[in-house]
Amino acid sequence: MDIQKTYENYLDIFQKVSPNFKKTDSDKIYQTRIKAYENFKKAGIPDHTHEDYKYAGIAEICDKEYEFTTDSRSALVDLNSFFRCEVEDMDTHVILLSNGEYYEQNEKLTDIDENIIICGLKEAKTKHAEIVNKYYNQHVGSSKDGFVNLNTMLSNDGLFIYIPKNAKLNKAIQLVNLTHGFGNKNIFKRNLIILEENTELNMVICDHTLNTSNNFVIDVTESFVGKNANFKYHALQNEPNKSGVINSHFIRLDEHANASTLALSLHGGIIRNNFFVQLAGRFSEANLYGLNLTDREQRVDNFSIIDHIVPDCTSNELFKGIIDEKGKGAFAGRIIVRPDAQRTLAYQSNKNLCLTPEAKMRTKPQLEIYADDVKCSHGATVGQLDETALFYLMQRGINKKEARLMLMFAFANDVLLKINIEPLRKRISGLINSRLRGEFSNCSHCLLNCNG
Repeated sequence: MDIQKTYENYLDIFQKVSPNFKKTDSDKIYQTRIKAYENFKKAGIPDHTHEDYKYAGIAEICDKEYEFTTDSRSALVDLNSFFRCEVEDMDTHVILLSNGEYYEQNEKLTDIDENIIICGLKEAKTKHAEIVNKYYNQHVGSSKDGFVNLNTMLSNDGLFIYIPKNAKLNKAIQLVNLTHGFGNKNIFKRNLIILEENTELNMVICDHTLNTSNNFVIDVTESFVGKNANFKYHALQNEPNKSGVINSHFIRLDEHANASTLALSLHGGIIRNNFFVQLAGRFSEANLYGLNLTDREQRVDNFSIIDHIVPDCTSNELFKGIIDEKGKGAFAGRIIVRPDAQRTLAYQSNKNLCLTPEAKMRTKPQLEIYADDVKCSHGATVGQLDETALFYLMQRGINKKEARLMLMFAFANDVLLKINIEPLRKRISGLINSRLRGEFSNCSHCLLNCNG
C-alpha cells in the first residue's frame, strides 16, 4: 500500500467510525475530530516531499497494511502477571496501556491525594468532562501535522492525569505501553496531562511490544504545566525492528513552570519523535534531551519546535546520536523567539557519531529570532570517533574494541546524566552498554521471549 492509498484508507475509516464517535463523544470533542478530519484532508500524510518529514521514512511505514478497529483490543489475560519492572529500587506507580487502551485491571494506586485523578482518557471524557473539555486539544488544535490530526480523528483512549493546585503525588508514574496480539495493528494513543499551580510530576514512559508484528503506533501527548509546576518526562523506546512509531508531545508552560523531557531511542524500526513546546509564561524553562542508538537499517528522526512567546524564558536542547551499520538518523530543531520575548536564553546542540561509511545522519538546527535582547546559540556536529583518544586508550593496554566502547559511552553520558531517577539511570546505562556491544537482549521485565 502506498502513501496515497493509505491516506484514502484513513479517510474511509473515519467515515465508517464517525457515527460511533458521535454517540460517545461530547459535542466539543466530536467537533475536534471533524476539524482534524478536514485538516487531514488538506494536509494528507507527510512524505519525503514535506520538508519536516523529508528523512523520516514514512513511505516505508505506509508500505504495509494495518488493522484498525474501535472495538476493544485489550488483553484477555492478566497483564500484571506478564510485566515486572526490572529496575531495582525504582518505586513508582505502574500504569499499563494495552494496545492503546487504559488497562481495566490496573492495580489501584494507593496513598495519593484524593483530589488527584489518574485514569483512562476515555473514562475521563465521561466522568471528568469539565476538565477534559477545558484542556483537550487546546495546544494540538492549531497543528497542521498530518499525523497529529490523524490521531485526533481516530484516537479514543490513553492516559489522563490531573493534579490540582498544591496537590502532591508521592512518587513517580511509570506508564507502560504494551502492544500485543496477532496481526499488524494500527494503534492511536492520546494522553492528557494537567499540572496546576505548585505541583510536580515525574514520569517514566516505557514502550514495549510483546509480538513480532509490523505494528504502527501514532501517539499524541498534551501536557499543561501550570504556574510554579515542575514536570519531568522520561521516554524509553525499546521496540522490535518491524515497528513504526510516531510520537508527538505538546507542552505548554505557564509562569515559573519547568519542564524537562528525555527521549531515549534504544531500539526500533522507524521512530519519529516530535516535540512542540510553548513557553507562554514569564520565567518558564524547557529542557529537551535525546539520545538515539541506531544500527542495522533502523531509523530515528527527532524534530522539535520551541516557541518563546513571552520575555525572560529559557530553553536548552541537547540531542545525541550514535549510528552504526546502515542506520539512519535525522534531527531538525527550530527555536522561535517572538518580538515580545525579550531577554530570552535559548541553546540548541545536536551531536552525532557515524561509525561506518554506510551510516547516515542529517541535521538541521534553526533559529528564528524576532527580538533584539536575547542570547541564543545553536550547533551541530557529525563525525567519527576521535582517533587520537582511541590511540591514547590503546596505549594504556585497552584493546581497540573496549576503547571504542568507552569512547561511545562517554559520548552518550552527557544525556544519561540528565536522568534524575538514579535507579533508572543505572539501568539505562546497562541497556546502552549492551546496545553498544551489539546485544539486543530481551527485556527481563516480562515473562515472554520476544525477538528483536
